[in-house]
Amino acid sequence: MMALFKLPRIAEIDGSTTGWGFFLCAQKDLRPTKAGGSYLALVLQDVSGEIAAKIFDGAEQLDKQFNKGDFVKVSGRGNLYKNQLELVLENIRKVNPAKDAADGFREEDCIPSAPRPIDEMWQELLGHVERVRRPELRALLDRILAKHGPKLKIWPAAVTVHHAYRGGLLEHVLKIIQVGTALADAYEVDRDLIIAGGILHDLGKIEELTYEGAIGYSVEGNLVGHIAIGLGMLQEAAREDASFPDQLRLELEHIVLSHHGARDKGSPVVPMTLEAFVFAATDDLDAKMFQMRKHIADDSGDGAFTQFSKRLDRVLFKPPQA
Repeated sequence: MMALFKLPRIAEIDGSTTGWGFFLCAQKDLRPTKAGGSYLALVLQDVSGEIAAKIFDGAEQLDKQFNKGDFVKVSGRGNLYKNQLELVLENIRKVNPAKDAADGFREEDCIPSAPRPIDEMWQELLGHVERVRRPELRALLDRILAKHGPKLKIWPAAVTVHHAYRGGLLEHVLKIIQVGTALADAYEVDRDLIIAGGILHDLGKIEELTYEGAIGYSVEGNLVGHIAIGLGMLQEAAREDASFPDQLRLELEHIVLSHHGARDKGSPVVPMTLEAFVFAATDDLDAKMFQMRKHIADDSGDGAFTQFSKRLDRVLFKPPQA
């Protein structure tokens, strides 16, 4: 039996919440319990975010009834475990779209998305491209957006680390262009290269990542990685213009290859141009700011500081609520 009351969106769930709701199953693992049994460890998502979930009763049987990437209907309650909010489930099943529509199921309500409308963000990106001064570079970007735009509009920027939702890559690109061009003006470096780098640096993620509601890695993504994939996309687009300047192509390639900022962070080369240095710093800043805000928002403790973040290697101060 499903609970009587409908659960609120994930962002509004707390430790006293009970009810039923529709979600996307983003992760699913059958794990052993200390007592020798098993339980299902899940990550559920809706348009407002994601939450860990567990179900203990009948875990092995339920594991066969739905897959990662399926929409599911669940019933359960909110629970605080080690200062982290989770859902403890009583029941779960795969959604029947025709049947569950009567109870309000809509796919778009279950898919985490960027806070801004995608069409609005896309028009902003096209405006940045129009302001690129060098015609050969503007034409290159036009070709890339024409070919890869349908995916670039909706793709996530990562599986988990930052902007891991529909439209997240586009949101990340726009923030880098916004901040990076401001720094370019302040330090008198080439803003055209920053705009181009914003579009090109993570373009390979549209092939590195699979995205069918749930986010994963493609075979090519695991074997090659987004930096090498993106480099190939850039080189292919540059070859379409026989007169495209070699020096400009090299500088763009360098931004793509060095944008992680260091070899131990995945870049095969370190930034060696002014633009690449500004770009790598901007890319890192945007990812870190996203991670910090998410870590603060996800922390359910009552103290002034969050739990320790392994990724950020620190605790974070939580500003008092107004």
